[in-house]
Amino acid sequence: MNKNLHDRAEKLIAQERIEGISQTERDWLAAHLGECPVCAQVAQQTTAALRALRGLPVLLPRGLAERTQFRVQLRAQEMREREPRRRLLWIMCVMSWALGIAAAPYVWRAFEWAGEHLGMPRLVWEMGFGLWWTIPALIAAAVVLMENLRLAHENDRPD
Repeated sequence: MNKNLHDRAEKLIAQERIEGISQTERDWLAAHLGECPVCAQVAQQTTAALRALRGLPVLLPRGLAERTQFRVQLRAQEMREREPRRRLLWIMCVMSWALGIAAAPYVWRAFEWAGEHLGMPRLVWEMGFGLWWTIPALIAAAVVLMENLRLAHENDRPD
């Protein structure tokens, strides 16, 4: 028989047990295994080897389950403790943006008035108005970034 057919059969035998194969390939493999005793023996040996591997006990370090459960509980507690702070941060951000939007027309007029009375070019006081909106957001982003970096640094420390 052609070596390519045997190679294909061996590939399908392995693939069937790991990933699964299509019905067409399964039909071809069944027909080939019915005709080829060598490939049929490879299929039986593969099945026997997998069965033997499944039967092997895997020794785990003593207390692994308890330590894992403890770590999961500790992490859940840590997340619960941080949740109120994050919720408060989000509430404060929403309130800040709502107040900022409500106050924007008044702040615009104040910047316009100050720019006219101080003789500033229009572009300068408009940029000042833009910074009035941007700087608090940049400060908040920096605070959140520093908090995340601190937490990452704490999590990277060996216990």
